[in-house]
Amino acid sequence: MGEELSQETHHSTRKKGGLITMPFIIANEAFERVASYGLVPNMILYLMSDYNIGVAKGTNIIFLWTAATNFAPILGAFLADSYLGSFLTIGLGSLLSLLGMSLLWLTTMVPHLKPPHCNQSTETCKPPSTSQFAFLIVAFMFISLGAGGVKPCSLAFGAEQIDNTKNPNNKRTLESFFGWYYASAMIAVLVAYTVIVYIQDHAGWRVGFGVPLILALLSIVMFFLASPLYVKTKVEKSIFTSFVQVIVVAYKNRKLVDGPSNQWHYHHKDKDSDAVPTKKLRFLNKACIIRDPKDITPDGVASNPWRLCTVEQVEELKSLIRILPLWSSGLVMAINISQSTLPVIQAKTMDRHLGSSHFQIPAASFSFFAFIILPLWVLVYDRVIIPSASKITRKPVHLNVKLRIGTGFAFSTLAMAVSAIVEHVRRRKAIQQGFRDNAHAVINMSAMWLVPQYCLHGLAEALSIIGQNEFYYSELPKTISSIAASLFLLGLAVANLLASVILNMIEKLTRGSGKEGWIATNINQGHYDRYYWVLVVISFINLLYFLVCCWAYGPCVNEKVKDECIQEPNEHM
Repeated sequence: MGEELSQETHHSTRKKGGLITMPFIIANEAFERVASYGLVPNMILYLMSDYNIGVAKGTNIIFLWTAATNFAPILGAFLADSYLGSFLTIGLGSLLSLLGMSLLWLTTMVPHLKPPHCNQSTETCKPPSTSQFAFLIVAFMFISLGAGGVKPCSLAFGAEQIDNTKNPNNKRTLESFFGWYYASAMIAVLVAYTVIVYIQDHAGWRVGFGVPLILALLSIVMFFLASPLYVKTKVEKSIFTSFVQVIVVAYKNRKLVDGPSNQWHYHHKDKDSDAVPTKKLRFLNKACIIRDPKDITPDGVASNPWRLCTVEQVEELKSLIRILPLWSSGLVMAINISQSTLPVIQAKTMDRHLGSSHFQIPAASFSFFAFIILPLWVLVYDRVIIPSASKITRKPVHLNVKLRIGTGFAFSTLAMAVSAIVEHVRRRKAIQQGFRDNAHAVINMSAMWLVPQYCLHGLAEALSIIGQNEFYYSELPKTISSIAASLFLLGLAVANLLASVILNMIEKLTRGSGKEGWIATNINQGHYDRYYWVLVVISFINLLYFLVCCWAYGPCVNEKVKDECIQEPNEHM
């Protein structure tokens, strides 16, 4: 990647941006990820031990917090694309994240901010008061808002620094950048799920929440240090307002007959442009038809943007609408990814020792095996698979982005099936060993049996997440790059809400009079395996839905360009 990015920087004529900015942008993202992700794995244990909250309620709180964290990037993208720009939005988000982590750390330092400690298994515990719970939620909210400023903008901001259309290797450079960006981000998450979790388990919550606070401060310092070096794109308009304008004008002109595509019919941002709107979603084309020449000023600008829009505005909205079905197909895999609390509870009841040593892997650190797969896949894909395939075929090879996404969905389905099988075996062993009523007992079964499902989840994410983000960035106009970067996060947010609905629905349907439901606080009395099988069935149906969406969408932009390049030489022959 370094070679490719160096070439890009060498060819670039810009005085700012380029490879020199990458360490600062990636450091900001890495430190922020270590800090924020380091709070998540053990949070269910913190809520249960220090706030006297049960498994089902605690899981729902984390679902909703994660949903808020992933919804916030939509607000961040709106601010970045419409008002503040990526630089200021990232800076503001980093500061809000620091504030939220400070408040969360205070809950470990001030005894009055949480209820008295007690054992939920043997005592009737006092729940947190309204003010105590509110303080905790406010801390969560600031952390979510902070993530909303950093997550949608960091990737797009980094891409802006190296994106140079004059570079013939620009497409490959961006692909490589996306891969290595996510690889470095996942390494940061690995540190969060191992080092930070280990500190929390062995040094307590005060130190365990204090370290992420310090890292959040470092992320701010690293980001602002390079401020003079960044390319800072100026915000020209509110893209969301532009979308609404297109819809309103198209509705006003709904009775207008859209005739032949003569250039003078349509209004362009550049008055010298002769582009015509695409034929798909043609009803929106009526928003850019010039009904009266007086609607355009001598400068070529619409006198009233709520009466006439440009072809570019129409095409921006069309591109967003067209990808929504494919975006929706990623929700089920995101639901599978969000199942992070139940495996932690499973691992707590299993033998976590490494061989005959006394060292125990923290229950929340098994996600390490999922996250390590992502950088490994990027390394193998970027340095082995693609170069080898290109050498064999003697031409540049690029795996279709939709193929990578679909393969990721298939691995996600397989991962949930393995999860169900392992939990079925674990529960059966727990009952056989006489621990049905003892949820805290450690059974004679190695927690390493959880590793295969984590590895499959990691491979699914490596294929699908990178593929989805590359797809959104390539298919959507650069004017809405922050929205492109936040679409996957929006999917995670919607998926967290759907996961909460599915969990509550299954809990209500399976809970009978006097008996525990499938998602019981006592894991040995519940049936987490059956819950996993429900997700397997949903995932398989979603895989078929994805195939239909791919067929309906047609070729991607890069595929169209490739076809045109093949046709042009044939036309000259």
